[in-house]
Amino acid sequence: MTKALLSGLAIAGTAALLAGCGSAPATSSSSGGGAAASDYLPCMVSDFGGFEDKSFNQLGYEGLNKAADELGVEAKAVESATETDYASNVQGLVDQGCSTIVTVGFALASAASEAALANPDVEFVSIDDVVDTDGDGETDAENIKPLIFDTAQAAFLVGYLSAGVTQTGVVGTFGGMNFPTVSVFMDGFAQGVEYYNETKSADVQVIGWDRASQDGSFTGGFEANDTARQIAQGLIDQNADIILPVGGPIYQSAAAAIQDSGKDIALIGVDADVYETDPSVGPLLLTSVLKGIDVGVYDAIVAAGNDEFDNAPFVGTLENDGVGIAPFHDWESKVPAELVTEVDALKASIIDGSLTVESYLAQ
Repeated sequence: MTKALLSGLAIAGTAALLAGCGSAPATSSSSGGGAAASDYLPCMVSDFGGFEDKSFNQLGYEGLNKAADELGVEAKAVESATETDYASNVQGLVDQGCSTIVTVGFALASAASEAALANPDVEFVSIDDVVDTDGDGETDAENIKPLIFDTAQAAFLVGYLSAGVTQTGVVGTFGGMNFPTVSVFMDGFAQGVEYYNETKSADVQVIGWDRASQDGSFTGGFEANDTARQIAQGLIDQNADIILPVGGPIYQSAAAAIQDSGKDIALIGVDADVYETDPSVGPLLLTSVLKGIDVGVYDAIVAAGNDEFDNAPFVGTLENDGVGIAPFHDWESKVPAELVTEVDALKASIIDGSLTVESYLAQ
């Protein structure tokens, strides 16, 4: 498979910025509480969905609090109810004397950029965006550390897995909004299915995402609502027996549609191991596409609290365990051992570079 970058100035700038990125930072072994951390104040602003979304906001919040506990300090966190809250929430934390401010999600990039440029002594950690608002291929300010994740790699494995598990020959996906950090899951998933079809001479269909047009089914937001449920129902009506919803809580709407259908349909989680974060949908979950947001935030905050802030972008990959797939849990008995072996071999091939998954983060 050949590499391909998605079009657009912002995405091209991201690729240029990441060309010199190193490997993931090692987890700090600091016992915390030293002189550098004594007056250190780590803070966080959520995207809408809040810190109990059982997804990316919650993972970031857990990483923040774990780091604060290790450093022996108290963290501050504020939730955004709507996108109009972003700038005021970030500024509010600046006004409260925060040392490092973590912004959760690409939607906060503009607010993070503005605040970082105006406050060069405050450190910023940006989840899911490199904060290149002018598209010049560089992060807007030296006091911003991006945490980004090439989830296409892990989603590829899940797509291949799903193609090997499906009984109907149809798998589906849908997202919140068509942004690169959402579509990267969907596109990686579709690539995995394509690769299965190529190697097995199979004809498993992917509905909800079209690789050629780079477009598909989207709810228009990131809330668990009737729109998300209707889209999931549409996939079920088209005979999909495995569904990947990408967009925080929208998986809850998909789960409701699956449960109402009475059919043996698998759900795939994203970001966290949703089997662990939301046991209410556990029996439905084939697996989850993991995104190490909690680890990335923890490492960045511990380093900053020990006066070792590093603005080099962290790019999560299969190689550095920044992305991955969760255990199969209740579905383990339904996944053939031979298929598991094949998925493990594909992971090794992606890591050693003999198999390339297309992504806007691919080098």
